[in-house]
Amino acid sequence: MTIRNLKHQLLAFLFCIAFGSLLSHSKRSPDSYRINTDENLEKNHEITNQFLNDNDGQNAPLFHFIAHYVKARLTAKPTIEEKLISNAGPRTTNLWDPYYIEYSIPQDEVLLFSYFKGNGEDGLHLAYSEDGFVWKALKNDTSFLSPVVGKDKLMRDPCIIKGGDGNYHMVWTVSWTYNGIGYAYSKDLINWSEQQFIPVMAHQKDNRNTWAPEITFDPDTGTYMIYWASTVSGKFPETKSEKENGYNHRIYYTTTQDFKNYAQTRLLYEPGFNVIDSHIIKIKDQYVMFLKDETIEPPQKNIKIAYSNALEGPYSAPGKPITGDYWAEGPTTAYVDGQFIVYFDKYINHQYGAVTSKDLHNWKDVSDRIKFPEGARHGTIISIPRSVLEKLKEE
Repeated sequence: MTIRNLKHQLLAFLFCIAFGSLLSHSKRSPDSYRINTDENLEKNHEITNQFLNDNDGQNAPLFHFIAHYVKARLTAKPTIEEKLISNAGPRTTNLWDPYYIEYSIPQDEVLLFSYFKGNGEDGLHLAYSEDGFVWKALKNDTSFLSPVVGKDKLMRDPCIIKGGDGNYHMVWTVSWTYNGIGYAYSKDLINWSEQQFIPVMAHQKDNRNTWAPEITFDPDTGTYMIYWASTVSGKFPETKSEKENGYNHRIYYTTTQDFKNYAQTRLLYEPGFNVIDSHIIKIKDQYVMFLKDETIEPPQKNIKIAYSNALEGPYSAPGKPITGDYWAEGPTTAYVDGQFIVYFDKYINHQYGAVTSKDLHNWKDVSDRIKFPEGARHGTIISIPRSVLEKLKEE
């Protein structure tokens, strides 16, 4: 063995330790798993070997993977964030399918929660967390943006994502009973564009509402999918109840690449029951939809999961509830220390709850560990650079 080879193997070993530490201690929203690529980040590095399952004991391909990357970066200045793309190489039964791995130096990013209070009259509230469990309100828990569009001029259920253009894009519920949603964008989460009203259900004359819109970005096509829950009178009569004002929701969607031109609204999810509050992330090669079963007879009011191989579906029938013996809604997710955290609004109890899982099958309730700002309601979580947080703290 030559000194040069020994040097490379030593560097590979050291990088392996550092890389494992980053993965195990990273705190991020599942935007990472949604492959939410930003154009202004360094061009993705293409790695020629399959990255192994954490439970796989075969180290040789992993060391080759690390050595290849270290060799390529020996003379380059490290960046805050890298995106590594694994290729479809030789397969074995204990290799994961190709997927994106994204990591960051933990101290350079934090989690951000966008939410509303009361009925959404005062607008957008923001809180941050260092560990995914304790959340601190920003700006003394006052509004960052007041709503000005829609029939009732509310800003409920705010959903923010980081787009492929580097902007933060937000949609929200503007009214309890209207045919559209609100939209605005920002580069820093402080200065926002002019608010727009998007009449996504105006074509349905019997539409009763447009609730809890969310956005998922597809970097492969540069497309944003916006989706929400609506009740259209006369549709799906087999699941209609006279209780709760006869609402009988399904999930609808539209797509856009510029937030100016929108595709025709279509039905996204019809699970055979009243469904609201869908939240979609990408994990490996699957899209995972967290949703609320809104059935009232007999009461469900819990969070379930459905899967699809494509963002626009079709999505599978949902599995068993992942939440407990309480009513929950508004699921949103983060990935912290090797586990997924699903947060939700326990709206009857006027508090937030959460469950955790490492495999999306076995869930543990950790509601007693989390602390959100008092009165926080349905919102979404993303990861942001610490530099953005510091500016928010100055407000």
